[in-house]
Amino acid sequence: MDITDWLEWFLLCLKSALLGADQILEKILFKHQFWNKYASQVLNKRQVLMLNKILDGFYGKLTSSKWAKMTHCSQDTALRDIQLLIDVNILKKGKIGGRSTNYSLVK
Repeated sequence: MDITDWLEWFLLCLKSALLGADQILEKILFKHQFWNKYASQVLNKRQVLMLNKILDGFYGKLTSSKWAKMTHCSQDTALRDIQLLIDVNILKKGKIGGRSTNYSLVK
């Protein structure tokens, strides 16, 4: 009985699983290092919530209106939250300004 084909399949599955685990671990370690780096920074609940969403893989571009909707706050409060994170070099403004202004993590 020849099990070569099965062994090849099994080893490919194992390799795929290990690569997937490596990617997940890389994200977890990045998030851990991020929070260690900013542990002394005083952040409010909305900022922590949104930073965790960004670190967990926020889809799309982060805008102040999305921030306001997701944290159930006013547009002005969202802008103040974002500006504080820009001031402490956690977030940065995108290149496009005006109504299309978006923000991302400083890496």
